[in-house]
Amino acid sequence: MDAINQPLLDVRDLSVAFHHAGGTSVAVDRISFEIRRGECVALVGESGSGKSVSALSVLKLLPYPSASHPTGNIRFKGEDLLGMSEREIRGVRGNDISIIFQEPMTSLNPLHTIESQIGEILQLHGGVRGTAARQRILELLTQVGIRDPETRLASYPHQLSGGQRQRVMIAMALANEPDLLIADEPTTALDVTVQAQILKLLADIRARLGMSLLFITHDLGIVRRIADRVCVMQGGKIVENGPVEQVFTAPQHAYTRELLAAEPKPDPAPPRPESPEVISTDNLKVWFPIRRGLLRKTVGHIKAVDGVTLKVRKGETLGVVGESGSGKTTLGLALLRLISSDGPIVFLSKNIQGLSFKDVRPFRRDMQIVFQDPFGALSPRMSVGEIVAEGLSVHQRALSADEREGRVIKALKDVGLDPETRFRYPHEFSGGQRQRISIARAVVLEPSFIVLDEPTSALDMVFQAQMVDLLRDLQRKRDLTYMFISHDLRVVASLASHLIVMRHGKVVEEGPASDLFKNPTSDYTRALFAAAFRNEAAPGGPAAQ
Repeated sequence: MDAINQPLLDVRDLSVAFHHAGGTSVAVDRISFEIRRGECVALVGESGSGKSVSALSVLKLLPYPSASHPTGNIRFKGEDLLGMSEREIRGVRGNDISIIFQEPMTSLNPLHTIESQIGEILQLHGGVRGTAARQRILELLTQVGIRDPETRLASYPHQLSGGQRQRVMIAMALANEPDLLIADEPTTALDVTVQAQILKLLADIRARLGMSLLFITHDLGIVRRIADRVCVMQGGKIVENGPVEQVFTAPQHAYTRELLAAEPKPDPAPPRPESPEVISTDNLKVWFPIRRGLLRKTVGHIKAVDGVTLKVRKGETLGVVGESGSGKTTLGLALLRLISSDGPIVFLSKNIQGLSFKDVRPFRRDMQIVFQDPFGALSPRMSVGEIVAEGLSVHQRALSADEREGRVIKALKDVGLDPETRFRYPHEFSGGQRQRISIARAVVLEPSFIVLDEPTSALDMVFQAQMVDLLRDLQRKRDLTYMFISHDLRVVASLASHLIVMRHGKVVEEGPASDLFKNPTSDYTRALFAAAFRNEAAPGGPAAQ
């Protein structure tokens, strides 16, 4: 095949095996696909189907020698990538092929500023330094939707929201304008408006540079908007592939039909005005000081949460939506007394705002949180069973070892995990499976109130619908109260009794969820709904234009 007609990336008969003490497991089984110049190919499938492992194989980023390729080859511009030495593959990484990882918090260096990390890529691969590097960094951060990028150059990853960290990762990947960009769930942590901006950005860059894209996602709506061809993976195999419209309109495989049919059922918890309040706050503020100069004088504040008033009644679900950096997660952390704030926080009829760490501890059993980043929230040194049982050891010491084990097994079954996996460690699970472990850790204590921070963002469509059903069933069986933080308005619509819309730390609109979805009054809420329900009807309302 001549150089003009050959694919940019050609994967043929590729298998991936992992070797461990118990033997060998095959994660990818003889898959084949190709990507041509300027083309976008999407890999879709359930968590653990082999999508990310396939993508990591392209750049030889798997943990060799515990990982191996029993069969197949990967050719890029005609060159065999698997046969390259480490020195040779380094010349490809970052220059010719870049990757955006699914979990930005674990991919960014916590010890270096954003400017330093993007600048390192520009220096290593392009020799760009000094003022030119800074201007390029500001340009990249602006392109990916970071507001006031000059103020973010000196920030560290932990000072950014999940969506902002993901945008920094995208900026790093695009820094050297690669021929092929591998995007592993690049919009998972982004709200719908910024998601649309990122997809447009990727489309514009593809058109301008002729860049090819390998797009890994569980969001079939995104696939339809951005991809030319799609490969559907299940159990390490590609079970169906072809042009997007063909696969979407006439799916041949049963699993593809199941994916396309998967959608959270709109059955939210009803408002319960007669129920007692579980948690409430009035004019809550979380302001972070901006310090400058030799004496670190406070010259201003970042108003992450700025005067929020809310209340949640027993058995209800409060949905919190808004763009990344709007203060949603900060609000949840403040209500749980995990960060400092100003304003009363009344939990189970007691103001816990002024209590010491020791005095708050008895309330911890009744208030739990599922964090957005499951990998960063799980200890890599503890087995899954130890992680789920840890809260029981702290808050329910009277339980025997057998009783704790029984509670752990039940919690894992509740979230759809095989209890036998409790002896494994977090790195042995996919992103979606790790999120289910996090949910099991929260529900095992049978709390009264759970803050769910993007709990379904890492899950494919089938498991997302199952997880929504699970959360709803748990709520009804145990009379749980949720605060559900999400950028996925379809999921919010299926769970929320009451809805608040946040922007720049303030509540711009609130009310019963059914009313807000039918008749949003603010321009910002209408823009959110339009981005989320493009070409379809919002729940209970007219089609978004």
